[in-house]
Amino acid sequence: MTREHMKTPIGTLVIQATDLGITKVSFSPANKAESREGSELTHRCKQQLSEYFEGKRKIFDLPLDPAGTDFQKSVWACLLTIPFGQTVSYRDIAERINKPKSVRTVGAANGKNQIGLIVPCHRVIGSNLTLTGYAGGLERKAWLLKHEGIGFNNQGKITRNSVILTPSEKPV
Repeated sequence: MTREHMKTPIGTLVIQATDLGITKVSFSPANKAESREGSELTHRCKQQLSEYFEGKRKIFDLPLDPAGTDFQKSVWACLLTIPFGQTVSYRDIAERINKPKSVRTVGAANGKNQIGLIVPCHRVIGSNLTLTGYAGGLERKAWLLKHEGIGFNNQGKITRNSVILTPSEKPV
């Protein structure tokens, strides 16, 4: 297992990888200096994250090695399908994985995502278009969404044009 730290506009990230893929991208509680000891894979991850923060990258191209239950992995796989600059609700994710009554469990799985930013759990919002839990904090979540061009109205809610509508929600 290799590990590096990376300073970003919204805090220091910890990046971890095995020989199989990235296992962790999360905010560090300590403001550690950028480190260089990692591996080729952690260096590639840092490069792609730098490009993301510079506005030059919308899709990550990295092997991932997430640790979790089959259910959690199905939620995380679904998160990978949310396009840059779009949001979905926890209910949308539950419906997409054919577990429509598992909204809270989807939320819990989303919260266990260890590969933040790459597996874009920050793009999941409440059904009422509000920001809800984020391990990095709601201020960071709002920053990331604004960075991706997501609009907010005067009440702090996501604007409707930034939301992917599910088949049941599409206007007739």
